[in-house]
Amino acid sequence: MGKVKIKKKSVWIDMTPMSDVMVLLLTFFMLTATFTKNEAVKVNTPGSVSEIKIPEKNALSILIDKQGKVFLGMDRPSSQKTLVQAVASDYGVSLTEGQLKTAEGTTNIGVPMDQLSKMFAMEPAQINEFQAEKGLPTDSVDGKQSQFQDWVIAARDNFGEDMKITLKADCDTPYKVVKKVMSEMQDISEDRYYLVTTLKTGEEL
Repeated sequence: MGKVKIKKKSVWIDMTPMSDVMVLLLTFFMLTATFTKNEAVKVNTPGSVSEIKIPEKNALSILIDKQGKVFLGMDRPSSQKTLVQAVASDYGVSLTEGQLKTAEGTTNIGVPMDQLSKMFAMEPAQINEFQAEKGLPTDSVDGKQSQFQDWVIAARDNFGEDMKITLKADCDTPYKVVKKVMSEMQDISEDRYYLVTTLKTGEEL
């Protein structure tokens, strides 16, 4: 008796449900992901148990590295451009549209005003390396406000009372430097700001 041959059939798997799941996961991660900004210097913040969320909109961030150099910047590119235009105008510094476009894409600013035009004439990839060794001047000259204070005042004048200020210092930054920055802000009536820290885990407590 001959063997019965079973006709082979091709197997077809519907991949539509899997595609739907992948698209949903991708959308979820895109909407919830937080991208790290290309800051002028790397700062390792000290740990704390505070869980207060820092503001993400209309915020001026002040950055202090371990050498005590000070940088600042707005949270949005358009706001950064507005701030640079305002301060440059106050100091009589002329910037081209190309330089303002470069300023718009810069996360932090940390150079004396006499080097602002030179910095924004550079390629974007060179800017952080250029300003990392400088920082904003925090010393007053001839009894006038420091350049750092002028930047903060310009930010407040342009973005109103709703603008929040965040202060982010490296865990190795000398306390006297942080205290000086706080005193500088207090002198211009800016005594409310957020201190940025890293949340400690249970094992670190």
